[in-house]
Amino acid sequence: MSSRVRLILSALISFFFYFAWSYWANSIASDDQALVLRSALVQGTLSATITLLFTFILEKLISKFGQSYLSLIFVVPIICTVYSKTKQNIAIFRSFRNALNRSAKYLSNNAIPGTLLVPLLPIAIQSSIAIGVNFINQTPNLWLTVAPSIVITAIYGYVYTFTLLAKPTEPVLSE
Repeated sequence: MSSRVRLILSALISFFFYFAWSYWANSIASDDQALVLRSALVQGTLSATITLLFTFILEKLISKFGQSYLSLIFVVPIICTVYSKTKQNIAIFRSFRNALNRSAKYLSNNAIPGTLLVPLLPIAIQSSIAIGVNFINQTPNLWLTVAPSIVITAIYGYVYTFTLLAKPTEPVLSE
């Protein structure tokens, strides 16, 4: 399935699901059918638009950082200067160097894949926009309206990321 088809399909599903969810969630909180319908249209349109943006950003980030790893080793400043050749400073310097070498060796086998961090930026953007737009719209049941969107978007982001990365690369045909 091409990237464009994935974008359009995910936006349509998002629109219809969140339109229905918002309609139900806000009809519980208000008898004003015009406000409930407007809130459902706002949430459905917002979700479809954000899904397009979210999926686009996610695909770009996956292509850039999907195969990267982040090492958790932090550089510890060396407090022992090379000028001072006392036994204590040399011992402290060796201890730091030994600790850094052991940490680097351990963490080289236990690095965090970049795929765990890739969805965080689109999730933060989506959450901020969803809360802001629904707040401006004066959605009657704001948190019930946006909470599922944020949670499902986070799940979608990780599933989408791992699905794209799990695809085997197609071999190049030689002629």
